[in-house]
Parts: sequence; C-alpha cells; structure tokens
Amino acid sequence: MIDHTPLEETRVDGIDGESQRQAKARPRVMMDITAAIASGIFSGRYIPGGTLPTENDLGVEYGVSRTVIREALKVLAAKGLVVTRPRIGTVVCEADNWNIIDPQVLAWHAPHALDDTLFDAILETRRAIEPLVACLAATRATLREIADLEAAWQGMADAGDDLIRFAQSDILFHRILYGACHNPVFRQIGGMIDAALTFALETTATISSDRRTEAVHAHREVVEALRIRDGEAARRAADRILDLAARDLASAKQRGRDGQP
Repeated sequence: MIDHTPLEETRVDGIDGESQRQAKARPRVMMDITAAIASGIFSGRYIPGGTLPTENDLGVEYGVSRTVIREALKVLAAKGLVVTRPRIGTVVCEADNWNIIDPQVLAWHAPHALDDTLFDAILETRRAIEPLVACLAATRATLREIADLEAAWQGMADAGDDLIRFAQSDILFHRILYGACHNPVFRQIGGMIDAALTFALETTATISSDRRTEAVHAHREVVEALRIRDGEAARRAADRILDLAARDLASAKQRGRDGQP
C-alpha cells in the first residue's frame, strides 16, 4: 500500500511548493511501486520467465509516471529480480538469480514465503552462525553493548501481552548481538537475518505467553553469558533460542496449513 502521508514542506528559492512536494515524494513513491511489483513476483502473479506489463500499463495500474516505473524496474534489476531484453520487454528472472540475501529483497519475499523453504534455509543459516556470533560477542562486546543488549531484553520481559513491543525488542536484541561480535561480515549477514526475523516474529506473534516466557529466559541467558564473558555459555544460550525459534516456526506453519490465524 502506498503511503500518502503528507511530507513536510521546505522552501527552496526559485522552486514552487508543489514542485518541491513532488520532488520529495518521488523516492518514497518509487520504492512503494518497487515493493508492489516485487510482491507481484513473489506472490506468483508475475512468474519467472514471463514478461511484466509494459511501462505504460504499469504506470496506469499504479497511477504513476513512466519515469517512476522505469526507476522501480532499475532497482528490481539490480537485485536480480528482472532483466530487460530488447524487443521482448522486462522479463522476470528465475528464482536462482534473485539476490535473496539482500535485506530489502528478503523483506519483500517474506510475506509470501511461509509455505516454501525460505525460512527453513534462514533458520539453518542462523544455526550455523548465531551461536558463534554469541560466543564472539562474549569476549568482544563493550560494556555499553552489553547494557544495550540487556535493555532490549528488558523490553521483551516487560512487554507482557504487547506483542508488537515484544517483537520489536526481540529484533533489537539480535541486531545488537550481531553488532557486538565486531565482525563486519557477520554484521552484514545480521542485516539479512534482521529482515527475516521481523516477518518471522510477526508470523509467530500468536504464540502463547508461556512460550514467550521461555524465549525471555533464553535471551536472558545470553545477556548473563556476555556479562561474565563466557563464550561457551553464550553459544549454548543461542542454540536454545534457535530451538525455540524452530518450534514456533513449525507451529506457525501448522496453523497456516490448518487455516488458523
């Protein structure tokens, strides 16, 4: 859905207010259109190997200019989702070409991915990396990072039945943890996992309060391991978090198969 929230106006000499508003709105509108076309690809509306509607037709469908459509298609092409071919048009790429570890691509894909293997693959990736990230963070995290991690954990603990606050605090916890390992490659991978975790937590938001309590306890164990600089304890606690994540994802998939919310 395109966000039509009015933008704050800032005057620039020689440019009228309406032109300024259009100039400011264009990047936001372009990204909204990019996300909408990407959603069409991931939902199966536009299939790999097939062609997208023409720029004119897309412009009419979304109510924007050809310039906006052209800019959106350039973004999708850079991320491996489409390719422009002479005399054919814009073709949807095969899934193997999609830059699936790009956080933005992952965010577009996630709402359509619960029934495929994407989240299983991400969970496998987390199992391979996250325990090591926690272990490294136990020896490398600064006192400020440990304090920030504890504050994120406290947000989870205090969330109660506020599922949005719980999810936001959980996401923040993992973002801080990946940064605290002070490995720039893992930090980049953490960006991908952050995007996946955002949707995964929304998907599993209906888990029981008992299960959320288990998650809070497991995250607390990570904090305590970092506090005492115990890498192996941090590794075990991260494994425990991933076990709980696998269980909750399996439950969410089962609810989806059963037609439950």
